[in-house]
Amino acid sequence: MRATIAALPAAVMLLAACSDGSAGATSPGTPATTAAAASPSASPQAAHHASSPGIVAVTTGGALVLLNQSTGAAARTLVPSGVIGDEISVAPDGSTVYFVTHHGGCQDEIESVPASGGSPVRITPGQYPAVSPDGTKLAFAAEPSLTIGCVPSGSNLTAQYKLVVRTLSTGSQAVFPMNPASQASGLPAPISHLSWARDSTQLAVSISQVEDNEGWAVVLVDTAAAAYYEGGTGDTTVPVTGSPRAPDSYYREGVFLPDGNLFVSRACCTGIPVKNTSRLMWEVDISGAQVHQVAIGYPALEHTSLDVSGSGRWLLYVAGNDLYVSRSGRTPAKLAGGLVAAAWM
Repeated sequence: MRATIAALPAAVMLLAACSDGSAGATSPGTPATTAAAASPSASPQAAHHASSPGIVAVTTGGALVLLNQSTGAAARTLVPSGVIGDEISVAPDGSTVYFVTHHGGCQDEIESVPASGGSPVRITPGQYPAVSPDGTKLAFAAEPSLTIGCVPSGSNLTAQYKLVVRTLSTGSQAVFPMNPASQASGLPAPISHLSWARDSTQLAVSISQVEDNEGWAVVLVDTAAAAYYEGGTGDTTVPVTGSPRAPDSYYREGVFLPDGNLFVSRACCTGIPVKNTSRLMWEVDISGAQVHQVAIGYPALEHTSLDVSGSGRWLLYVAGNDLYVSRSGRTPAKLAGGLVAAAWM
């Protein structure tokens, strides 16, 4: 069983809370678009028809499955057990699915399996795999497992957290650690999601900001120029803007759209105790300015496993354990339940 960040010691805990709600929000837990967006679909089938891309997902029971595009039911099982979320990634030609397993001990393993079915292949220890749009590289996090009983220890944890970019054809790896100069406290900024830009060079790195209980953040890392994945030259933190309480809000997760903008899960607010009062699913530009509101989410649920189809027309995310799908920025519709991760094929 995997533990959440809350299972870490007090010095490494992430706590996020807020005291005021989202301006203009509908009732809690009701996905909704801005007035300019299309009206809600009548059903998941209407929102997610046969012309949409396929979806691969991880169930709460640890199975890697292909979903029926119309009903959301599992149509084929690729791996029956042992798969963990929140991130899975599909090669741009749709042939291969990358995922994470836990075989015991304190080490997670990245594996791949043909989308048509077959035996999984172990690739390397790590978490949060993300294959580049050109299909040549695999980015992943190399950091301590969050499995219960594997909480890292030590006065300085930063050296245990790294972003790695692996060339798939050769196995050679470029490693981007945390900048030790920016982490005098010794507390880490764990990676929680990865997403490539269309150029297969820039990465959107979702991180947990442990040091000051600041929630999460999205850092844009230029893998051709950066030395570190956080706190150095070549990386830029995407600012949080808009309402409510931008200075106290954070991006729980963010992924690139084909045009260079980002699809993000914006939460309010940071602090202690944990009591989020808003979850907003937005499209923003790299300066953090809102471009479009996709949905008003469920304040009490994590909104993770964000993904964008190759065309940019389809968005998905998992709220709690429910999969929501949006077409062309319209109101998301629930497609399936009982999931911890999903990705477009």
